[in-house]
Amino acid sequence: MQLPATFQDVIEEANKQDLYNQLIHQLNKDFLLANIDLDFQENMLPSSLQALLHETVYKLIQEKFMTYLNLLYIIDVSEKAVKSIDGTDILKLSEAISFLILKREWQKVWFRNKYA
Repeated sequence: MQLPATFQDVIEEANKQDLYNQLIHQLNKDFLLANIDLDFQENMLPSSLQALLHETVYKLIQEKFMTYLNLLYIIDVSEKAVKSIDGTDILKLSEAISFLILKREWQKVWFRNKYA
């Protein structure tokens, strides 16, 4: 599996394999497990998904840091990847973390689809 390099690559691959709705479902499932009251709509445009995910991660970092860490744990985002991001600019940090979240969720959906 070639991992996507950008947010747009994740969305294109999900659409190409007709797995976009499953990706949204996986996001909803893991956010619910982290006790974050957020519902991504299945008909949500990718640009809206990106904006909402980025905004949510930004707010979690600013206001609910333990919930943010719990979310990363539940989704199983690589600690090494998180630590490699420059954290001096919270806006850029939250954007990079949003991509890591989406990329990890994509891996889960892809593997489930491939080996189910």
